[in-house]
Amino acid sequence: SLTVLQALEDGLKRADADPSVKAVMICGENGKFSAGADIRGFSSPRRQGTGLATIVSLIERSEKPVVAAIEGIALGGGLEVALGCHYRIAHVKARMGLPEVTIGLLPGAEGTQRLPRLIGVPAALDIITTGRHIPATEALKLGLVDEVVDENTVEAAIHLANKV
Repeated sequence: SLTVLQALEDGLKRADADPSVKAVMICGENGKFSAGADIRGFSSPRRQGTGLATIVSLIERSEKPVVAAIEGIALGGGLEVALGCHYRIAHVKARMGLPEVTIGLLPGAEGTQRLPRLIGVPAALDIITTGRHIPATEALKLGLVDEVVDENTVEAAIHLANKV
């Protein structure tokens, strides 16, 4: 939603400007990272600077390490947010993917560029064109995530952020 995008933008800008902040961790609520964009929002007017691609680029350009703590699902725009992060930790039960192709849409927040850079063209094309959900263990093998944990993902992401 626009509210979430604005909160991400505000939080990232505050973190980058605050010298006491050494790293940023992004997580979802209630055991889910993000199911992606609400398709109903595609037809509503966009406010300047709050598009998902803009926010993902802001994450990617952060001078401080940004770690995604992926629990549950990271689909569509949610995965694109995670792709903008410098590091990704996933819970062993997490699933990731770009399912918008199943309703005739291509990923719109530069996931089609970031994913191939991260995991290679053949694997990325499979994920982009099929819309299938990738389990965390496969995501680790592909290089989509840096670590898979069977514990508290947020704590593991904070630990990694402190380490880097």
